[in-house]
Amino acid sequence: MRESVQAEVLMSFLVSEELSFRIPVELGYETGDPYAVRMTFHLPGDTPVTWVFGRELLLDGINGPSGEGDVHIAPVGPVSLSGVGIRLRVGRESALFRAGAAPLVAFLDRTDKLVPMGQELALGDFEVDLEEALGCILAEENAG
Repeated sequence: MRESVQAEVLMSFLVSEELSFRIPVELGYETGDPYAVRMTFHLPGDTPVTWVFGRELLLDGINGPSGEGDVHIAPVGPVSLSGVGIRLRVGRESALFRAGAAPLVAFLDRTDKLVPMGQELALGDFEVDLEEALGCILAEENAG
């Protein structure tokens, strides 16, 4: 049985030092992909964009700088757990978002109640689902 956790938070999209605006961001977690969280960003006038990255990366980034490559997450602000910065990069382009730490911690707490951190493999069907998904991808590539 697949279960999920959903939440919506408001984040600031920092366009420049002088310009930012608030956007809704959907957070999602599913037991079928127990290591990942999804963030769907709803930018005005654009199609929603979803990023998928490690649940542990989000947790680590709330407490200290974390991430290599395309996703960097780090605490911001003078007070511990006051805010979190999320930098997403594609090639040379990047986008910076800022969120309050409290809603992210609440979301992660709900995911932890569903699947405790470190117990992802106990779900059993994750590797089977991964193999099936990879098989479908390979079949599509070979057919095309």
